[in-house]
Formats: sequence, structure tokens, C-alpha cells
Amino acid sequence: MIANRTIICVASDWSSGPTSKHHVMRLLSRHNRIIWVSYRASRRPGLNLSDARSAASVIWRAFRGERRLSPAMVEVTPLGVPGPVTGVIGRVHQRAVLWQIRRALRRCHASGAQPVQLWTFAPDVSFLAGQFGEERVVYYCVDEFAHFEGFDPDAIQIGERRLLERADVVITSSEALFQSKAPLHVNVHLVRHGVDVDHFAQALAPHAHKPALVERLTGPVVGFFGLLHHWVDVDLIAAVARRLPQLHFVLIGQAHTNITALKSCSNVHLAGHRPYAELPAYCAAFEAAILPFKCNAFTPFINPIKLREYLAAGLPVVSTPMPEAERYAPDVVTAEGADAFAEACLGAIGRSSHAERLRRSRTMAGETWEARVETLSRMVMSDGRDAGRHGGNGRAYHDVCGGERGVVGRLHDTQARREPLLTGA
Repeated sequence: MIANRTIICVASDWSSGPTSKHHVMRLLSRHNRIIWVSYRASRRPGLNLSDARSAASVIWRAFRGERRLSPAMVEVTPLGVPGPVTGVIGRVHQRAVLWQIRRALRRCHASGAQPVQLWTFAPDVSFLAGQFGEERVVYYCVDEFAHFEGFDPDAIQIGERRLLERADVVITSSEALFQSKAPLHVNVHLVRHGVDVDHFAQALAPHAHKPALVERLTGPVVGFFGLLHHWVDVDLIAAVARRLPQLHFVLIGQAHTNITALKSCSNVHLAGHRPYAELPAYCAAFEAAILPFKCNAFTPFINPIKLREYLAAGLPVVSTPMPEAERYAPDVVTAEGADAFAEACLGAIGRSSHAERLRRSRTMAGETWEARVETLSRMVMSDGRDAGRHGGNGRAYHDVCGGERGVVGRLHDTQARREPLLTGA
């Protein structure tokens, strides 16, 4: 594993976790210092209460200053200009963000300097590359951000191209993301998400405690946890619930989209946010779990973390068609349309015996976050000297679920990438 480094991680809010970035950085913090940069400037907020609250939170946390997350981790929330900005305003934004990160880095290194790495999950922060004397720039791509609501597609694509020009290593979390980025960089890797197997396998413990919300329900329970956001097909869930009145649908997570259709279904139970520590207990009460994502241009790029968490808890899964979910058939059944999805839910409940759940959970044993971080560490610290040893086009393709395939690509010219970039464009 990477050790004795200071890793600047540009990501979403720490409080929004746990996501892949949270799991990866928590593990890396065992042997490194982590400066977690809660960066909220990629998206321009809308005129709504949710975005207003989010903006107020960013301002408050920026003025609060650094927050200690653990002995080896500190969170910084830079105050900047949200959304794509150019010209003078863009340059002011970039310098303000840089100043706040550099201040945190100086404090972090007050007890002794270490080599620095810059890891970014945000696609539009190329202006940070080369500003910290970093030995590696890692672009960890977990979504196709140009398809997100509130993001300027053109600005995101331009920003991402610039970041790709300056990154040493590009990590992607799905096959579609890999295929999208591989033509644009010579050192792209596919590393699918991991899972905290031990945590979710608690759902299989004999006589596992059931939360009060589900304990009072009579009849099979189908579960979902995660944000109820624009990518979740709320209308599909409601239509399926109406077709299956004998089942209960328990949805865990904050709602950031219109859920009026769900509130009209008496067998849909909106649990709101629940702590990560409680999710295994809910899984113990579920007979099956669902991944009801909308089918659109965004869908092929999705690789939901909850997919492996459901499986680690032993649950059969029903999903809308999604390439990354289809890899786990027959434990994951895909169905399109309310009738087919409802039928698949009934079938999944019939595959939920304790023995089947144990078997299903054990299939996740090799997909832990610890294994993923070891793989990431090797990729990031490679100096590229093995490039082209297998021939081919120099693109890296490491499918850590199915072994290494393809070749290891040589890094771009380092000097060209290290020249500071402050354009405001």
C-alpha cells in the first residue's frame, strides 16, 4: 500500500459518504496523511431550497476552517465560485482555492514534510496540477459528470480534457467509463468498486436485530438504500409497489428529487437517512434489494457501490438494465418496465433462503476495499517502465474482478504536465 505520503484528495463533501472515495481514503490514511478537499464548485446551484442550504453549509464550513476527521485526516472546504467561471472571476476562484489548500498543506507538513500526491474525483480541477510539487496526479473517475443535473456539459468536458492532459494515472470504476477515457490517455485503468464485506455480512448473523420500522411490517420486505436523486426512477418504484401490494418497499436515504408518487403508495416506507452502521440490520430484514435506476445516456457509466453491499449482505438483487449489474447474474436479475420488474422482485424473494444468502455473501470475499486499495497503490506508484511489454496500443486495462487484461501504458511527459496552469478558462 502507498505509505508515507501526503495525499490531497479533491472530492465531494466528507459528510455525504460513505462513497468509494471515503473508503479508499480511510484505508490510505492508515499509512499516509490525507487532506480531504470538499470541493463544491463543479456545479452551479439552482434557485431552490436544497441548493440554498447546501451553499450556506459550504460558506459556514469554509469560515469554520479545517476540521480534523481522524489523527491522519483533515477536511478543508474551500470557498470559491460555483459553476463554470472564466476570465478574471475564474482566476480569482482558482487562486482562492489554491491558497486554502496550500495553507492546509503547510500546517500538515509543520511536523515534517512528505512527498505529495494529488488525487481528484472532480473532473474540472486541472488548475491544481503542478501547484504542490506533487509526485503523482491521479484522476479517479467514478461518474460521467457531463450527464449530471446542474452541470454544464460543455464546461465539464473541456475541464476533464485538460485534467486528462495533466494526470499521471487515470482510474475508472466501470467498463463504460474506461472505454470513454482510454482514447484520451495512455495510462487508464479499470478498478471496480470494493465492498466492506465484514460490515454487511453482519446481516447474516443469527437472530440479527431488526430496526423498528421493518419489525412492525407483515409480509416480505424489498429494500433500497442510497440517495433518491434524479438518476433513481421514482415512477418505476411506485408502479411496481402498486402491482405488488403484498410486498413492502423500504427506501433508505435522503430525497433530492420529487417523491410525490411514492408518498401515495401505502406499501412504500420512506425511512430517510440512516447511519451506515445501521444498514446491515436493515439488510437482515430485507428479502431482496433493488437498483431502480433510470435508463438513459447516464446509465451505462453507473457502477453503484450499493450493488456489492447488497450482495455482501446476501441479498438477491433486481436492477434495471445496467452493464455493471449484469455482470453479477444470476444473483442480480435485470428487468425493464414495471411489469417485468415486479415479476423479478417476486422471483428474487423466492431466492432468499439463508443458505443462498450465505453463498451470495461469500462471492464478495475477494472484492474488499482493502484489495482494491492494494491494486490502486500498485497502479499509482508504477513508474511505467513495463509499458508496452505486451505490445498493443499502450492503454492500460486492469479489470480487478477478472484479472489483468491488456497492457500497462507509459505515463505522459511529466515536465509538460507539471507546468502550472492558471487560466480561468
